[in-house]
Amino acid sequence: MRVVTTAQTQDLDVQPTPLALLLLGREADPRSERGVECPGDLPSPSDPDLVARARAAKEKLGSKVFVLGHHYQRDEVIQFADVTGDSFKLAREAAARPEAEYIVFCGVHFMAESADILTSDEQKVVLPDLAAGCSMADMATAEQVAECWDVLTEAGIADQVVPVSYMNSSADIKAFTGKHGGTICTSSNAERALEWAFQQGEPSTTKVLFLPDQHLGRNTAVRDMGMSLDDCVVYNPHKPNGGLTTEELRAAKMILWRGHCSVHGRFSLDSVNDVRERIPEVNVLVHPECRNEVVAAADYVGSTEYIINKLDAAPAGSKWAIGTELNLVRRLANRYASEDKEIVFLDKTVCFCSTMNRIDLPHLVWALESLAEGNLVNRIQVDKETEGHAKLALERMLALP
Repeated sequence: MRVVTTAQTQDLDVQPTPLALLLLGREADPRSERGVECPGDLPSPSDPDLVARARAAKEKLGSKVFVLGHHYQRDEVIQFADVTGDSFKLAREAAARPEAEYIVFCGVHFMAESADILTSDEQKVVLPDLAAGCSMADMATAEQVAECWDVLTEAGIADQVVPVSYMNSSADIKAFTGKHGGTICTSSNAERALEWAFQQGEPSTTKVLFLPDQHLGRNTAVRDMGMSLDDCVVYNPHKPNGGLTTEELRAAKMILWRGHCSVHGRFSLDSVNDVRERIPEVNVLVHPECRNEVVAAADYVGSTEYIINKLDAAPAGSKWAIGTELNLVRRLANRYASEDKEIVFLDKTVCFCSTMNRIDLPHLVWALESLAEGNLVNRIQVDKETEGHAKLALERMLALP
């Protein structure tokens, strides 16, 4: 094996690629979900006064600030949220607070974008750490999706395709969806969104381009709507023509983008079988972003809100293995421990959402204190053209029965 030293790479005039620099935090791409370094100095995570500082800054801001906390956030952050929920609920809650000058979104980048799209021009959406992105949303860029549409056009089927994009997508993808007559969906209304999409044209020929999570699209189509796995094809943006033939595209009903959630995608059929062996009479409850074989083997499948409601209604003494992000699972286990409900993480290997966890208490304190001092930091602002098309797609979702 040949070892190349730094000096040798300089001699060879080897330059890091833009992607490598981006991943190292040394470059910025404004169209990417990945963030860059935060300006200013963050408080030390060991500062014992962080909780008091956050409370003081929030009290000083009063009704001028509204803090949103996604279910997957750390407990140290979620305690300061005025409202907790999934991404769409939080975006709607932001829009319902026109008196709040600042919306501090403890979530990830695409969520803050959605909040900016749905709130007024006078409101400012702040993301405490710009590096809080989403690996799934990163898997579909505007350029890749535009190229995919060209492939569908060349195959002669673009006029039969209705895009349906998951809420977990960038503003650019939401705008593409709105511009091409499609709608947005959440994990709780994906079936209604697909039904709507198939009603937009001739039922026998209409197709859906589902972005960017292949698993939610496949599970909804097969598990909830009775389609077969053969009705679904996966478009890989890293292969010519998406790795599909014209015949495959024309025969498909669901064209699934090759994207996934890095947390939910880790659960396997082995995880389900193992937990059933370890915990007799356990109920397996998973998110529909999990793989199809995991969803098929589970007892219950549903969105984050569904998972919470299911456990809330569960009888005392029941046992549950949950296939979703660990912060939420641990919070639910603690919440229901007094009711003798046994709640465990589905996989033996513990996994947080790494980008969601970037919003920690030092970043939240820094953001709140900056706002309290009159300094607007880390504002998330979607340009007007993108906002217009994206809002159209979101409004179509809001109009779903």
